[in-house]
Amino acid sequence: MGDVSIISGTIAEGGQRLDKALAEASGLSRERVKALMGEGRVLLGGKEAHQASHKPEAGTAFEIRVPAATATEAQAQDIPLTVVYEDADLIVIDKPAGLVVHPAAGNLDGTLVNALLHHCKGELSGIGGVVRPGIVHRIDKETSGLLVVAKTNKAHEGLARQFADHSIERAYFAVVSGLPKPPAGTVSSHIGRSDHDRKKMAVLHEHNKRGKHAVTHYRLIEALGGASLVECRLETGRTHQVRVHMASIGHPLLGDPVYGRAPTKFRPLLNQLHFARQALHAAVLGFIHPLTGEVLRFESALPADMAGLLVELGSNTISTAL
Repeated sequence: MGDVSIISGTIAEGGQRLDKALAEASGLSRERVKALMGEGRVLLGGKEAHQASHKPEAGTAFEIRVPAATATEAQAQDIPLTVVYEDADLIVIDKPAGLVVHPAAGNLDGTLVNALLHHCKGELSGIGGVVRPGIVHRIDKETSGLLVVAKTNKAHEGLARQFADHSIERAYFAVVSGLPKPPAGTVSSHIGRSDHDRKKMAVLHEHNKRGKHAVTHYRLIEALGGASLVECRLETGRTHQVRVHMASIGHPLLGDPVYGRAPTKFRPLLNQLHFARQALHAAVLGFIHPLTGEVLRFESALPADMAGLLVELGSNTISTAL
């Protein structure tokens, strides 16, 4: 089968679909896992696995043989990047709001992947597939802040394991509507596609097989007269997790066009500032370097638009350390 990168381990939780369990354990997408199954590149208990719906027992050994990267479909583009850290194995980027992470329908270029292909001269992990070279995790288009990208397959594998076992440190600043009570707490639920709008995520009943377990720890940093600056720390990394969880407890993010309109009193201010995105910033990212074992931790200052919003809301603690 040519050069391959092998991802191996054991099934953490019994009763889950095989494609879902392997996606969570490997950092690959479910679609990528299913494609590799179809190519005979997934072993379960030492035998080829082809049935994505199979539900293996906890502790069952698996092996995924990911083929060497092929020529990417995305094109390298000279798009400015804010590089926080870079070595031969990985790169940490401070992403601006408005930049899509990887190409998809409607965004075939002008993405972070296009910029990385230019910056890294094509030297990115191939595990994520040709459309998402190097991408281990992502943040929403309109969320700003830190993310790590793998330049080698070994780095991708090591980072994926840390995301799977929830050992990555991730903290976000969010400006939300209202005053959370209690001022600190944990939101634990299942998140999956909404039954009513397939473009949205939603909190689902824990027995809904489409949902994934999600945990967010929040704490109030500052009350802002009808709004609040909060810190959210993630145990898991589900799509739109902070946005869905804060909205589910009655405190949607200001500026979020999907999960809650801003209270009437804040709309003139948001319009005046031309603030048309969710007020969310990935401020802290910490992990163990997958090749050297060094503990790495990075912090990102609030971007100008969120800092300006907080100033207008009367904040005195914009530079509060996380």
